[in-house]
Amino acid sequence: MTTGRPVRGATRNDESRRFNLPQTELDGDWLDMREGIDGIAPKLRTTVTVETPRTIISRNASPDVPFDRSINPYRGCEHGCIYCFARPSHAFHDLSPGLDFESRLFAKPSAATLLRAELGKPGYVAAPMALGTNTDPYQPIESDWRITRGIIEVLAETDHPLTITTKSDRVVRDLDLLAPMAAKRLAAVAMSITSLDPKIASTVEPRAPHPERRLAAVRKLADAGVPVYVSISPVIPAITDHEIETLIARAAEAGATRAFFIPVRLPHEVAPLFRAWLDEHFPDRAGKVMTTIASLRGGKDNDPNFFTRMKGQGPWADLLATRFRIACAKHGLNQERIALRSDLFRAPRGPQGELF
Repeated sequence: MTTGRPVRGATRNDESRRFNLPQTELDGDWLDMREGIDGIAPKLRTTVTVETPRTIISRNASPDVPFDRSINPYRGCEHGCIYCFARPSHAFHDLSPGLDFESRLFAKPSAATLLRAELGKPGYVAAPMALGTNTDPYQPIESDWRITRGIIEVLAETDHPLTITTKSDRVVRDLDLLAPMAAKRLAAVAMSITSLDPKIASTVEPRAPHPERRLAAVRKLADAGVPVYVSISPVIPAITDHEIETLIARAAEAGATRAFFIPVRLPHEVAPLFRAWLDEHFPDRAGKVMTTIASLRGGKDNDPNFFTRMKGQGPWADLLATRFRIACAKHGLNQERIALRSDLFRAPRGPQGELF
């Protein structure tokens, strides 16, 4: 019987979207903020130890990476990406590449001072400085420590070219520095977006910002004149590989001009951590994932050899490369190279120079 006065006014009970709660709950930054409020105790506290290195610029001569120098403001990374190839580096501190890597961090607050000294050495020749090659320079603790910003300030002052790789929209905080550098062809940013599915992203990269926030950052950077790459790295077979075409389409729509990808790499202690993660979160396809990775990596969990380590090998690698190339051509990505200038560099002023 439907006659009579209704018991309630609304006829539907849809989920509230005013504060975007469903997406917010899958956002890594929100996970950080919610701990400690409303009586929610943090499951694992992050500790930060001050590191006092003697130098800050790391050099490499690897033939398959496009830079020869980099700076890592932090050791360890709160983003907690299960595939992170930097995890084994925590062994140098007798710490675990697992939870220790994500929660027991090291910061280098003297980075800007050390950089200024190294750039001022006689004979220094400028070339693009890479940030974010090991751990993310815009992970959550950068909000307080601001070490990355201090580094960029020195590079901006000296007109030194810079590339940044990050999976955080915090990078737009420094647009006041990056946009003028980009106008001189001194800066480019690569935004890492592994998956657009928030549930997959929050599993693979639990403390990283939501994928849509990263795409919004791509748009803000592009609108400010900063050249933007989108890094679809790593591609994880049977978990994220189906998203290649959609990711490239969204990257182009957001204003990116170039994109690249790397199949998942599992060096040293990363492989057993990754296997345990698969068993926990994707038990239905763990075997398929590892079998495909072995196909990409010459029958092993990892291939450390130059060139093939970045591309993989065999039919799976060829298929991924073909799909990626076709998608980029369809959406107009990778048409032109982003060439940064090194000829504008001028050594930082020393103490005497400040007097004049």
